[in-house]
Amino acid sequence: MLKLIKGGEVYAPDYLGKKDILLVGDKIGYIEDEISIPKGFVDIEIIDAHEKYVVPGFIDSHVHICGGGGEGSFKTRTPEIQLTDITLGGVTTVIGVLGTDGTTRNMANLIAKANGLEEEGITTYIYTGSYQVPIRTITGSIQDDIILIDKIIGVGEVALSDHRSSQPTMEDITRVAAEARVGGILSGKAGIVNIHMGDGDRQLDFIEEIVKTTEIPITQFLPTHMGRSLKLFEKSIEYAKKGGIVDFTTSSDNKNREEWETKPSRALKTLLEGEVSPNNITFSSDGQGSLPKFDEEGKFIGLGIGKVTSLYNEVKDAIIDEGVSLDLALRTITANTANVLKLRNKGHIEEGRDGDIVILDKNTLDIETVIAMGEIMVLDGEAIVKGTFE
Repeated sequence: MLKLIKGGEVYAPDYLGKKDILLVGDKIGYIEDEISIPKGFVDIEIIDAHEKYVVPGFIDSHVHICGGGGEGSFKTRTPEIQLTDITLGGVTTVIGVLGTDGTTRNMANLIAKANGLEEEGITTYIYTGSYQVPIRTITGSIQDDIILIDKIIGVGEVALSDHRSSQPTMEDITRVAAEARVGGILSGKAGIVNIHMGDGDRQLDFIEEIVKTTEIPITQFLPTHMGRSLKLFEKSIEYAKKGGIVDFTTSSDNKNREEWETKPSRALKTLLEGEVSPNNITFSSDGQGSLPKFDEEGKFIGLGIGKVTSLYNEVKDAIIDEGVSLDLALRTITANTANVLKLRNKGHIEEGRDGDIVILDKNTLDIETVIAMGEIMVLDGEAIVKGTFE
């Protein structure tokens, strides 16, 4: 089926101006100033995008698609995510992760859920492993998992500087990164190591020492939750100026963030003002993950749940509240993520890439239409494709 998006202002995420976009099957076929339909031509679905912004489908690089948590015992395990929890947030590509619990949530669950979501209409990838080191893989090897299993693009989320981590040594993390790097090189994938950053005093020490003392580049790591504390956020500025990628979690455990948290929208503005490269900043939601709260003694005192819809909400806040330009704000959930993870067909509106498109109201910036792999998933803000059990 051909679909023609007419007259929208295109941010690819760089500004292209007013363009028509022809979707051919699941790909972006043509981008022109104007595309006319010959009389008597085959049926084409016309999508009117006048007075709207047309942007790439969003990429969420950190979603607990199988659910997560359990820090407050079995009853606090969060449920599996549903398709519309993802698509209503404009997300067309997700990377599934395991977290604290690598026992009752395992790699078989993760890859099965990823395949299920892809059958329902979006693109999915996963990381191998969880918080724990040694990494629990499918094949018995990080390198083999990355090379042999198409959906696996890296390792994670491995916990550092956190009371819930397995307390790996720097040598442990070095071996994980080395194996992931070689696996990525041999398979043409990113081989990224997604690091869950806790609020401990060690912060990024291990990563910085590995980069300093080995040949592993700083871009092999993707540390997330970098706004968890003011201290960690300040460290993120220095780290990003060295060429590191910094990822900020958009889900929060309450409506009003704690005084020691840094809101991603504000973090983006601060980093840009601090002359950090706009290409080195990404957002992810931690969707469907538990958001546990602990007291000063590490005792569990409460729980929230991450939402994929928070991803674009923070981008909107960056634009509306912080004055960040639309193109730079969008990069955090489109081009930057695609480039870091080597998702070559994602994150950009460009001929030949996947037909993942989001159409925004020009005045409110609200999501109106979501197209994943050429298929309309959300129309006029309502999900028209739902998951199997929704």
